[in-house]
Amino acid sequence: MYNGPVDLYSEIVRIRERGEAAALATIVRRLGSTPRKDSAKMLIREDGTTLGSVGGGCVEAEVWQTARQVIRSGRAQLVRYELTEEDAENEGLVCGGTVEIFVEPIVPDPRLVILGAGHLGQAVCRLAAGVGFRITVIDDREAFANAERFPDAERILVRPLETALEGVEVGPATYLLIVTRGHRHDQIATEQAIRTAACYIGLVGSRRKIKLIVEALLEKGHPPERFRNLYAPIGIPIGSETPEEIAVSVVAELIAVRKGVHQRSPKQEFIQEYLGRSLAGQDLQASR
Repeated sequence: MYNGPVDLYSEIVRIRERGEAAALATIVRRLGSTPRKDSAKMLIREDGTTLGSVGGGCVEAEVWQTARQVIRSGRAQLVRYELTEEDAENEGLVCGGTVEIFVEPIVPDPRLVILGAGHLGQAVCRLAAGVGFRITVIDDREAFANAERFPDAERILVRPLETALEGVEVGPATYLLIVTRGHRHDQIATEQAIRTAACYIGLVGSRRKIKLIVEALLEKGHPPERFRNLYAPIGIPIGSETPEEIAVSVVAELIAVRKGVHQRSPKQEFIQEYLGRSLAGQDLQASR
């Protein structure tokens, strides 16, 4: 157990609540003379600052570098460090031997913001809550956005879509799902979404409808780069038809994106290719 002067575990809780990432390094094995006892820990935040220690300069610089990789990849690493006599002399330590350190990612709970409280949003909420998403539901209709219809939602907001995301924390661990009741509302919600740092922006609808929305927002001056995290039409293709079936395909896609194994469907690639052509056209005009 960590017994240092810093409340390291409380800081981990705070980091996750803020939707940030970090890495935790723990000594799991040591042989010979090393500067710290087993189970010593160091927390490396996303901004590079640290709490705790796993032995000082002779290993911590390398642990810090490994932690940066772990934060980026989301995958743990077990690393082994040889503490030579030269290392000990350089750091002013009486130590040598071998230390093994387990560096694990500290990832925030994924947050899902559902823009639209209709039947599809309701079905997605039920399934997504069951796989660990913390859910916020937003709609401008109180008759739809309420605790009776969304008992699994952590937060329910009734407000105009034009201001839907005001005051809502949207970071790299946030997933936005746009399932409103019509084309105009979807465009309003999409315009709000592309201004955020969300890792996933899912938009329901046909390829034609999505292209029209993207075109309209490009014409309003939004650069193509803002659509890089757009996944549209939403869902993994499984032949789904009912709201419940579509919800299965959508939540499967959320999981795949979260795990880093998602591959866009041909329909989703179509929109990205269209955006790529738009970006290329802008670059051509700028070079003239």
